[in-house]
Amino acid sequence: MKLQSVNPATEELLGEFPGMTFETALEWTKKARAAQKSWSQKSIQQRCVFLKNLAKALRSHLEESSKLMTLEMGKPIGQSRLEVEKCAWLCDFYAEAASGFLAEELVKTDAKKSYVRFDPLGVVLCIMPWNFPFWQVFRFAAPALAAGNTVVLKHASNVPQCALKIEEIFREAGLDEGIFKTLLIDSATASRLIETDTIDAVSLTGSTQAGALVAQQAGKNLKKCVLELGGSDPFIVLADADVEFSCKIALQARTINTGQSCIAAKRFILEKSIAAEFEKKLIEHFKTLKIGDPMDPDVNIGPLAKKEIRDDLYGQVKDAISKGAKVLAGGKSMPGKGYFFEPTLLTNITPNMAVYMEETFGPVMSLFIVENADEALRLANNSEFGLGASIWTKNIELAEKMAAQIESGAVFINGMVKSDPRLPFGGVKKSGFGRELGKFGIREFVNIKTVVVN
Repeated sequence: MKLQSVNPATEELLGEFPGMTFETALEWTKKARAAQKSWSQKSIQQRCVFLKNLAKALRSHLEESSKLMTLEMGKPIGQSRLEVEKCAWLCDFYAEAASGFLAEELVKTDAKKSYVRFDPLGVVLCIMPWNFPFWQVFRFAAPALAAGNTVVLKHASNVPQCALKIEEIFREAGLDEGIFKTLLIDSATASRLIETDTIDAVSLTGSTQAGALVAQQAGKNLKKCVLELGGSDPFIVLADADVEFSCKIALQARTINTGQSCIAAKRFILEKSIAAEFEKKLIEHFKTLKIGDPMDPDVNIGPLAKKEIRDDLYGQVKDAISKGAKVLAGGKSMPGKGYFFEPTLLTNITPNMAVYMEETFGPVMSLFIVENADEALRLANNSEFGLGASIWTKNIELAEKMAAQIESGAVFINGMVKSDPRLPFGGVKKSGFGRELGKFGIREFVNIKTVVVN
């Protein structure tokens, strides 16, 4: 097995990397298990020193890491830089907060003393995607390591250079190969590893289909797993919203990372009285988008990461058009080299179209018009997914009542959905289960242990 690194903007082969055999990968997981014993015996404060080192190493490698991301999966270079900086912030955050999150909690009972402690589970396999190739790894690994676990990484097959660069940064921070190791393996090998006694838990960020398979494998072997899967986030604009501002953020929320984000806004639900104005302004904003070489700092729409992603997206758009959807902008793949797709705006969406129920992983915006907030809420919840949602209105009381009823892991009022190290992140329904980030994220891969003293 060879892993290929291909520049999606030029279709140029950047390099080939030999994959590991199952036997080699298994040896590394055994080394991770051996290292976990001594790693877990360090104090949380000692482990957090390494997180500080990770933050420093990330910042010192900012430029080469950013360029590598952009070359390997097509992210606009400015967004790549922000991703590396966010990873460093995450490491700094947990370096300061982990001790408090994992401190023993006293509970008053009839015993002399009762408390809860948070002990590491062991070796955690993380299976990560290509769309945020640094952030997704660090988002999981920093809290898992702070809690005393060791980590083995199975990264997406199209970003092997990013995977190896991440390992290099961990080495520079003083974490040896037993504590964090990149495994260049395929999905079948990862599945086999889950069955072994060397893996204690699994974290996956990826598609709903991949999540279901990993959950089945983990469940069969009675191992904890956390899944962060797809999304089809509603972006609800009510009649009293600031149309100009919400429209500007809507475009950003849909096109960040060229639309290849689980928490990107994908269904734009507009109250009827402002729909025409919103649509008009959105078309104007579309004209400001610059598409092209993602290494150009002025470009904000790069290529899609893979040819099959572009082809699948085009198939969804063609299906919608054939069933009566109206195209207000874009609508097709762009000619020439690279996996580019025109930023696309669709209206007249009906339930029999793929774009109505499926996740669209690219720069395609679907507009829906509703009569009132109640209808907006029903439409928002009419989805298999439940990752994030946003509501735009001056009526905060109403928005908070709606937020309580929206079926998602996060609701942002007058703001774009985004992950924040200080807040839990994750979804419901087919967007997965479990949480990352914040206090709740660091406690996912621990044994929540009761201790009673009489």
